[in-house]
Amino acid sequence: METSGAAEEEERGFAASLTARYSDWVVEELDELGGSFLLTDPAMPGHPIVYASRGLPALTGYPRRDVLGRNARLFQGAATDRAAVAGVREAVRGQRAHQVAIINYRRDGSPHWVLLHVAPVFHAADGRVLHFLAVQVPIAAATPRRAACRGPAVFAACREEARVEEELPCATHAGEVFVDIDKRGQFDSAWLEAEEPRVASDCDKEKALSTASSIFSALNRYSKLTGLVVCGKRCDSVGIPALSSSLNLSLGRIKQSFVLTDRHLPDMPIVYASDAFLSLTGYSREEILGCNCRFLSGPDTSVDVLEEISRHICCEQACTVRLLNYRKDGSTFRDLLQVSPIRNASGKVGLHPFQVAFHVWVHLDESAKCDFNGLTPEIWQLGAVGAVRVAVRSLSASGSLLRPAQ
Repeated sequence: METSGAAEEEERGFAASLTARYSDWVVEELDELGGSFLLTDPAMPGHPIVYASRGLPALTGYPRRDVLGRNARLFQGAATDRAAVAGVREAVRGQRAHQVAIINYRRDGSPHWVLLHVAPVFHAADGRVLHFLAVQVPIAAATPRRAACRGPAVFAACREEARVEEELPCATHAGEVFVDIDKRGQFDSAWLEAEEPRVASDCDKEKALSTASSIFSALNRYSKLTGLVVCGKRCDSVGIPALSSSLNLSLGRIKQSFVLTDRHLPDMPIVYASDAFLSLTGYSREEILGCNCRFLSGPDTSVDVLEEISRHICCEQACTVRLLNYRKDGSTFRDLLQVSPIRNASGKVGLHPFQVAFHVWVHLDESAKCDFNGLTPEIWQLGAVGAVRVAVRSLSASGSLLRPAQ
């Protein structure tokens, strides 16, 4: 019963990735759309699938529930062209739409050709990527005259591989993810010998675009109910640059409660918030991105401590303080706060002639019972600082801290 309860809780978490941004009715709307498609969340650890359409089982053999929480690379196999995968990876990293013909694998291990259409879903106000959409259209074998175009279906090869480590465990189903993939070898040799590379027709490409357009229309319509508003193209920014999907993915692996701020922008706004921080404070990510960290302060927050933090930030020095902060519901918590400057690999931040790229603020509710694995709370917090520093420096060398400019 506990296992079943945990699985249901995880499913609710994946659904919240959609309902928090597009309203509670968006899932029902997506279920009504034809074809087979997936939505993934690059801000969640492992870039998991958070929605699978009703048409997915007929195409892949996977029940919808079985793919939730798993990275979309599970559909790849030995015959999947690495160059095609690299093209998808670069499109995800560059946060742009991409189409490619690729070999995908069904649950029973059988390979099949598909036209994969990958597209980012942008926040209309600040240009952040909220989700990636993956649509797949089956490509028929070449014939003298092609029959009428088949209906669209969806593929989940949209994957975020721009990460420090190549192998990243899936968010869930760790022990069962590759049960059926072991069967794939028995199909490859004979199938590949007889199979010629397939080319998607103009009709296939139009079907993929039409399916994606219907999905974007539904997401846009329901996102207006939450005041968020999404679009299929990056819109003008309000001045707060979005972090790259690569950095979001790396930061998403860090389990501590923290936020990242950019001191080079007016009022030093928050540009990233961890899931643990959202749980601690009760705010949603959309509510706090772009805000200054003082939004946690209240009537009984020490002004002297806040001034101490400001002095250390100006001197580009780390500090550890204790202060009273406030959650969204008005309740207070004793906050053990570690604030540290984060520099990139070269000592400079990409577009700024300064050494400090970001500041990381690691929060800990001192009244909460936590397992620090034998470490002191302060050392445990420094572990989070170190993990953020590694993520920033490893990606700054390749210029992958911020999303690419249009």
